[in-house]
Amino acid sequence: MLKSVNDTISGVPIGAAAKNDRVFVRSKRQALRRTLRAILQVVNYAGLLGLVLVFAMPFGWMLSTSLKTLPETMIFPPEWIPHNFVWQNFADAWNTGPFLSYFVNSVVIAVGILVLQMLTCIPAAYAFARYKFKGSGFLFGIVMVTLMIPGQLIFLPVYLELSAFKLLNTHLGLILPFASSAFGIFLLRQAFKQISEELLEAARLDQAAEWKIILQIMVPMVKPVLVTFALFSFIAHWNDYFWPLVMTTNETARTLPLGIAKIREVEGVATWNILMAGNLILVAPILAVFFLSQRQIIKAFVYNGVK
Repeated sequence: MLKSVNDTISGVPIGAAAKNDRVFVRSKRQALRRTLRAILQVVNYAGLLGLVLVFAMPFGWMLSTSLKTLPETMIFPPEWIPHNFVWQNFADAWNTGPFLSYFVNSVVIAVGILVLQMLTCIPAAYAFARYKFKGSGFLFGIVMVTLMIPGQLIFLPVYLELSAFKLLNTHLGLILPFASSAFGIFLLRQAFKQISEELLEAARLDQAAEWKIILQIMVPMVKPVLVTFALFSFIAHWNDYFWPLVMTTNETARTLPLGIAKIREVEGVATWNILMAGNLILVAPILAVFFLSQRQIIKAFVYNGVK
């Protein structure tokens, strides 16, 4: 009789009550985990939104200012939306100098540098990644050391050398100093090293030449990394201000960044609407190239992460 009383509480067996308690505690924990996961997701999205705003606000302000009248740019506190959209600012910025010539020069120089870097970086990275020869580590170390040397430190000997070969104020003079890239060699070497050696051995057994292995096997397999490097190179040399300023003394080979700087000289410091319109002209090709290649950039990070 006593045992039966102890085994039941208010008509519910003790074992069943304990089981119900465990189920209740488990459900509570699951609910807490779901709540914490939801909170973390909200915090994550809020952080990402904050980062987007931090990077997007300067572009938004540049676009807003480029469409304002000059008095509107002086209003304090500033207004984001112009009262009247002044599209004439872009025409005024374009007409402050030979902008078509600046644009063509920028395209020729940026694309020319990119082509030469592909022709030099891909074979060099392949050699460092797949061949072990005497002094390879030392030579690769020298390549890496060049990453730590700022361009401002070597511009004088480069300037004197280009002057001796009469390459100042020429497209070739702005392209040749950047015919190779230590960063590109390093990036592509790391990508090439991740490709299976058995795949290359199979190609060699089929008597494939080395240049065919590079072009038909290596390059397609590291295409996302290659596109990422190409984008970095294009942006860096499209926006380059220092070298075109040093290596040119007239308008024949000057680029868009120098043309934008000229707006301040022609129009004056106060005409921020014209200056921002010129900056949008400068940044538009970069944004277009980025949006066209962003899928390959994402693939490059995913590829490296999986490996």
